[in-house]
Amino acid sequence: MDLTKILSVSGKPGLQRLIAQTKTGMVVESLADGKRFTAFAHQRISSLEEISIYTYGEDLPLKQVFARMFTHLSGQPAPDPRDPALDLRTFMEEIVEDYDQERVYASDIRKMVSWYNLLLLHGLVDAGEDEGPTGGEADAGASETQDTESPEQE
Repeated sequence: MDLTKILSVSGKPGLQRLIAQTKTGMVVESLADGKRFTAFAHQRISSLEEISIYTYGEDLPLKQVFARMFTHLSGQPAPDPRDPALDLRTFMEEIVEDYDQERVYASDIRKMVSWYNLLLLHGLVDAGEDEGPTGGEADAGASETQDTESPEQE
């Protein structure tokens, strides 16, 4: 699963796919509605490849979290992101049993679950990087995790 061209743009809902680079930013297309717009260089833009979640060990790349979700759910959609926070935390523990519950907020889990469902809808997620549905090992991943907006802030 290649998430390098899948982006999160601050101030824009959902995920975007990189279409082209420009002098002042990049042209992106929303995965939700297919609309294209320019994301400017002054906006905070994060590739999903760079985002990871906090664990009690090394941070776990979001790509591996999605692979674990895919395996755990047998390729089916994740629970509704609007489910109660306790249910989402329980679901997250099934996926990544050693995630840092103090630094990964319910809002991060909601965003992660909604992103997973959107990527699954577009066929962009698979079990390719999976180490097992509940493994606790993390490859040294990008640590763009700052827990405010995305699963570890974007």
